[in-house]
Amino acid sequence: MFCYQCQETAQGKGCTKMGVCGKTSDVAHLQDLMIYTLKGISILGLKADEIGLKMPNLDRFLIEGLFMTITNANFDKDRFIEKIKEALKLREELKGNLREKGVSLDDLHDAATWNINSDDDIELKANSPLVGVLATENEDVRSLRELITYGVKGMAAYAEHAMNLGYEDEEISKFIRKALAATLDNSLTADELVALTLETGKYGVDTMALLDKANTSAYGNPEITEVNIGVRNNPAILISGHDLKDLEELLEQTKGTGVDVYTHGEMLPAHYYPAFKKYDNFVGNYGNAWWKQREEFEKFNGPILFTTNCIVPPSASYSDRVYTTGSSGYPGFKHIPDRVNGQSKDFSQIIEHAKKLPGPIEIETGKIVGGFAHAQVFALADKVVEAVKTGAIKKFFVMAGCDGRMKSRDYYTEFASKLPKDTVILTAGCAKYKYNKLSLGDIGGIPRVLDAGQCNDSYSLAVIALKLKEIFELNDINELPIAYNIAWYEQKAVIVLLALLHLGVKNIHLGPTLPAFLSPNVAKVLVETFGIGTISNVEDDMKMFLGA
Repeated sequence: MFCYQCQETAQGKGCTKMGVCGKTSDVAHLQDLMIYTLKGISILGLKADEIGLKMPNLDRFLIEGLFMTITNANFDKDRFIEKIKEALKLREELKGNLREKGVSLDDLHDAATWNINSDDDIELKANSPLVGVLATENEDVRSLRELITYGVKGMAAYAEHAMNLGYEDEEISKFIRKALAATLDNSLTADELVALTLETGKYGVDTMALLDKANTSAYGNPEITEVNIGVRNNPAILISGHDLKDLEELLEQTKGTGVDVYTHGEMLPAHYYPAFKKYDNFVGNYGNAWWKQREEFEKFNGPILFTTNCIVPPSASYSDRVYTTGSSGYPGFKHIPDRVNGQSKDFSQIIEHAKKLPGPIEIETGKIVGGFAHAQVFALADKVVEAVKTGAIKKFFVMAGCDGRMKSRDYYTEFASKLPKDTVILTAGCAKYKYNKLSLGDIGGIPRVLDAGQCNDSYSLAVIALKLKEIFELNDINELPIAYNIAWYEQKAVIVLLALLHLGVKNIHLGPTLPAFLSPNVAKVLVETFGIGTISNVEDDMKMFLGA
């Protein structure tokens, strides 16, 4: 195996025996084959786009297949084998439809032609040197292809959430096909791949805007909310991940059952949406970022539901009470099937399981405040603008992104705690768990940590920046008193970064390390063109950001 798609990849170079995330080499190879096959389908999909041929199930299949390969999403070998079989069946169906329309299918790439006679053939193909990251020998071309692929993976995750709420954009799906197919096109130059990378950022913005519309249309605009981090005595379910539709259906089905529901990790921002506040059993948030789950799930006592990625291989002591749904999966976990014919998912099994278990053990008490997405900040615009004009707020720091296990990430807690009291942190994603429980106070009633929501709500931070640019009548978004000190971990952070670059944001600092998949030459282009940098230490970085 060879995988370097996440920040914690082994020795900052790549995992070759087993993923730091916990995935085995056979699962890693199957994930590579999944992506390879989706690229082959995309080549055919482009031919279908050229003649206006539509296959209603194609877009969703590509998006779900991509989402399954995101870091910490799915570790289940059997699920990948079945999904690859589905992919091959869909691919052959698409070929048949194209042939009926008179489309030539000569000289297709191996990704669009390979086939099987048995499950063993799938595993044999997964280990082929034609499949996987290292199939591209040129380091710079490989770097750009993987940057595009990882951006598309992140885009697919957000697109799936929007689809679950009934929102789709055909142009986004067409671009996903275009981008995946392009990563197999040996005729493209490095410059053309750089241009495609930036185009990926453009569609990343479109996808996050679509999801923002889907979420706010369904559940209202997030509003300032205090979220309880203590517990009650009732039996309970802990829901993790990102999918708000899953949460809505779980809350509907637990209503009146005596079972409480708590959020975990990236699901915390669900509390900010008005529609969810009507549920009396929607109690609060339990625990911290994803990487602490082994110790925290042990104490929760009740069943845990993963709606998306962020799974850590579990301790045996609680593995029998973990459920997955959607694109997530893990060997031995009970999996709740997808919706059929528009009906809700059936959460009765996990609810009955919860009723038989004791309530959670309290691990902390108090409240945390969030809900500062773009609509809420716009409502406070006069107050914010006045604070900037009077000098009460000297600078904003965008500290969005991901949290992770590495000790070096304590940098972000120290950085936040040492920022001058006339600065405000804008955050989204699970990176906030490094500082959202610090007592950083407020500036004239404006909290010094403004949490916009999940990682996809980094879109809100961009919208806020663009609005401030308009209010202050500036020509360039980079003239704003905003610094970007962002932590990253997986592929959704990659599409957020590309989206910011598309919007013209420069001098973004990424940490705790730059991505291993950036070759020296590609990293040089990003540094010279966009001012991309990394972090060093809090004292020196503070001086650099503040010009002291």
